[in-house]
Amino acid sequence: MSAMTLVAQDSATMLGREIKHSVRLLRLLVVSSILVPIVMLLLFDYILGGTIGRGLGAAAHGAPYIDYLVAGILVMTVAGSCGPTAINVTMDMTGGFVDRIRTMAVTRGALLAGHVGVSVLRMLVATAAVIVVALLVGFRPKASIADWFAVVGIIAAFSLAMAWLSAAIGLVTKSVAGANGLTLPLSFLLPFLSSTFVPADSMPAGVRWFAANQPFTAVVDSLRALLSGAPAGNAPYLALVWCAAIALVAFVWARASFNRVAA
Repeated sequence: MSAMTLVAQDSATMLGREIKHSVRLLRLLVVSSILVPIVMLLLFDYILGGTIGRGLGAAAHGAPYIDYLVAGILVMTVAGSCGPTAINVTMDMTGGFVDRIRTMAVTRGALLAGHVGVSVLRMLVATAAVIVVALLVGFRPKASIADWFAVVGIIAAFSLAMAWLSAAIGLVTKSVAGANGLTLPLSFLLPFLSSTFVPADSMPAGVRWFAANQPFTAVVDSLRALLSGAPAGNAPYLALVWCAAIALVAFVWARASFNRVAA
């Protein structure tokens, strides 16, 4: 049996293990990964959307505020799933599971592959649920079939990047509280300091520069252009470059941390 086959089998085993864990913790995952972004969507659309939508003017191109909002909520949905991933990795690190599999003929990278794989699946399911709710409350995308494929590809790439980053965070923290705390900037701070709710151009000078040049804004702007049928320009390519860079750095960080712990 080849080495690649062993890696694939071990990764599939760990993926199945994490799927079972997700089913057991379904209520927690639904609340953190699906319910929270849906509440944010409804809050900003129904409570704050009227005032913000009128203030956007040309930035919304005359469309309802929810058409502007959905792309940012999708990014928040992906980022909000980082906490459970980091917590699960930390629990494996501190609960002795790594010590047990270290004594077995199991590929070391399979454990991380299982966590990351399930995290990506969880993020894709959560974003699909958010899109369904958005359609029910008035979201009307103008994306073509090709645009939808591009939207799914960008969301999947961003999910993979965030999954590796949250796994790396889970590896370097010593407690569940620490893992959850370190993912809060990804879940709330960076989405608010981006073009999720308002254009970056409307922010104060210092914040404006950061918001316009951070990865969340690139992903949000590309999704917003694709979903609205507007010319996307180079935004999707910039978003994919950011996703690839984050995923590569996080992968190297996670593997180095895991090897150090396993040693």
